[in-house]
Amino acid sequence: MTTKRGQAEARPPKRWGSSRQTARLVAKFDRSLKRTADLLVDKFGEADARAIHQEILDEFRRLIPEIPYIGGRRNPYTEMLVGAAKGLSMYRVIVRHGGSLEDTGELMHLRSRAAMERVPRVIRHGLMRNLFIRQQKRVARRSQKRRYPGDWVFELVEGDGEIFDAGMDVIECGDLQFLQKQGAEELCPYICDLDYVMAEAMGYELRRTKTLAWGCDRCDFRLSMDGVTSASWPPQFVERTCGQPQP
Repeated sequence: MTTKRGQAEARPPKRWGSSRQTARLVAKFDRSLKRTADLLVDKFGEADARAIHQEILDEFRRLIPEIPYIGGRRNPYTEMLVGAAKGLSMYRVIVRHGGSLEDTGELMHLRSRAAMERVPRVIRHGLMRNLFIRQQKRVARRSQKRRYPGDWVFELVEGDGEIFDAGMDVIECGDLQFLQKQGAEELCPYICDLDYVMAEAMGYELRRTKTLAWGCDRCDFRLSMDGVTSASWPPQFVERTCGQPQP
């Protein structure tokens, strides 16, 4: 729609939360939680695990309308924001049941690893990895326009093929902004840990010395396609010193 002067009229920002969309997202999360139900049972026992499962879904349903709109399906980082809301819903419920931030981080780590392992190795190391690299090039250019508040902003860093093959510097993180608004930014380093789980599963090396989650000036991703990542638990959190030597 245009004005008489031919300029596009400002439209209200889109939001999450239609009943159909909410039902779809909650149902998908429910299926995912059921596939890893044993993790909650091991930590809290069978009876409490069933209650926690339902409370997590209820919390997630409440959070969905608060997820910033950053382009919907056209932006692959939308799925990351949805993942942060899932993580936050688990965190709030687990703490209510006597668990901790670390318990939540471990649950997210193990769930992410299990999800990756369900995908055949040949797909993870081939199609998924190549798609991920191509995707970053497209999204990086789009992110510079800063079209949506709450989105990521980052730029690609050209690799030399020796120290690293490709990199990106993230200067604004959607997950961190969302969690800060929710008063739960302490969860963000554990969400960042999942990048290592993905790198291990896709068969490339991820090195990082800084993250915005630790108060650094950027997240400095450096990828080596022939390298190897070990996503151990608990995380080492090497980024907490923002590239400075460990004390």
